[in-house]
Amino acid sequence: MALRNAVMAALLEGEASGYDLAKGFEASVANFWMATPQQIYRELERMEGEGLVSARVVQQERRPNKRLFSLTEAGLEAIRAYTAEVPSKPTAIRDELMVKVSCVDIGDAEAVRAGVVERVERAGVKLARYRRAQERMLAGRSEEEYLATVERVGPYLTLLGGMALEQANLQWGETALRRLDQRAEALGATARG
Repeated sequence: MALRNAVMAALLEGEASGYDLAKGFEASVANFWMATPQQIYRELERMEGEGLVSARVVQQERRPNKRLFSLTEAGLEAIRAYTAEVPSKPTAIRDELMVKVSCVDIGDAEAVRAGVVERVERAGVKLARYRRAQERMLAGRSEEEYLATVERVGPYLTLLGGMALEQANLQWGETALRRLDQRAEALGATARG
């Protein structure tokens, strides 16, 4: 998937500056796509050159002027074409921590354990942020009421996907920590015995 598709998905929420997109990326499409602000700015420039987005300049006092981007009809058509494509293959996962965990028996077990602890902590923080976003989206409504009345369900469904991923990270991390602790205890008892 190209970054442009994720940027166009974010712009479906409405007009935004590059700064707003970079800042808001974390709360919207970051559930499934990561990008640096520089990557987003470069992609917006390319997309504008290709006619997928248009920009207007907003004059600001005491701050530099900002450009607000919105999807053009060509951008909307590109989204329609993109969503009509069948994904070519499942996402490949490249996770350095998992490689380290697979080597824990001959490596630095404490360093690996610290990496798992950090993963659990990050997952907890992200899950809490996603739950706050869910509360804002639902605004006191049940999920069924929300989904029956909202104009676009896609952002909510991707939020649920992000929540499921972080819940899985939490569950895996807690299990891994328990098993690593049990193993360290068993190895310690064997060494003492």
